[in-house]
Amino acid sequence: MPSRLQDELTRLVSAGVLRPHQAEALRAAAEADAAAPRAASSAARSGEGLEGGRPGDPPRVVSGAARSADGRGSPAGSGDGRSGAAGQSGSARGWERRPPPTAVHSSALTEVLGYIGGALLLGAVALLTLANWGEMGRAARISTGASAAIILLGTAGVLALLRRREQLSSALASLGCCVAGFATYVAIEGETGRVVGVAVALALAVLGVWWLAGSSLLVATFGILAVGVLVITADVLTPDTSTTTNSAGIAGTGFILVAFVMAMIGLVRDQVTAWSLAGAAMFSSSICWLVQERGEVMALAVGTAGPAALLVAYGRRHASAYAVVGCSILLVIWPISLYQLTNNVAGVAIGLVVASTALLLAVLLLTRRQRRLVE
Repeated sequence: MPSRLQDELTRLVSAGVLRPHQAEALRAAAEADAAAPRAASSAARSGEGLEGGRPGDPPRVVSGAARSADGRGSPAGSGDGRSGAAGQSGSARGWERRPPPTAVHSSALTEVLGYIGGALLLGAVALLTLANWGEMGRAARISTGASAAIILLGTAGVLALLRRREQLSSALASLGCCVAGFATYVAIEGETGRVVGVAVALALAVLGVWWLAGSSLLVATFGILAVGVLVITADVLTPDTSTTTNSAGIAGTGFILVAFVMAMIGLVRDQVTAWSLAGAAMFSSSICWLVQERGEVMALAVGTAGPAALLVAYGRRHASAYAVVGCSILLVIWPISLYQLTNNVAGVAIGLVVASTALLLAVLLLTRRQRRLVE
């Protein structure tokens, strides 16, 4: 199979346009189409060698069995010849191109209805909780959250066992993980309830990512990890006498760890979604470092390292999400960090000029490299 087709299929799979089994089916069809002409030409060359060989070769002695199989060594040669022609035509039909297997697409209406159903259920739980939270007893609060979590997770599990509506099942599972964490917090309450709720939600999300491998579960995992960083920073790692500006750096470090975790997940699951969320984690870390006292330099470093990694990934994978997330982080973090460092608009402008020059040079270098690879 041509390497160009292989690269294109790899790019489509990484971008989420095709699924791995669809790309594999297209790859197998392309290999079959490429192998058919070669096999037909080799069969034709072998047929010519059996007939008479090359012009300068002496005549070959053909046995009676060969002549009878060829249709020329028996009185009923015409009939045998016809049967031989029929066999050749049948084999020729066998080498004809077969259409690639068609992928079965799920009904868009069913997917939309499933998403709407899950959103309505979550909205009903949220409205019921907000409206009657003061009047509801502890048992009613726990039963409401637990019932919603069981319904969402149970529906997602049934769809996964039936191997139908993979995206819908992963979306329902992601909602169920968040609701289960909230129900755990309601059941335990206090600082311990927040930590245990995050742990339960994260465990369910990890199980869902391992089993269902849906992109919505990656988003849920990122959200749960982000909440976990804030909860651990506020309830576990921050002393009571500490201020918010002094603990923001702890949260910034936690978001760097979240970015590392999402980058590792991207090696085995949806790479575009996972690495884009890793960039979002680096952005959150930069914001935390901007709140931290004298954390502008760290915010600038983190806000540069994340986009740089995304732009390098964009140069190799050509996924537009990398470029969008990376450029967005640069456009937000660089002006704010430079203004806090210099306290001057002119310094911000000079810093942006330097950053734009570096980006343009990187674009030129990547363009030259791609041209050399093509040549």
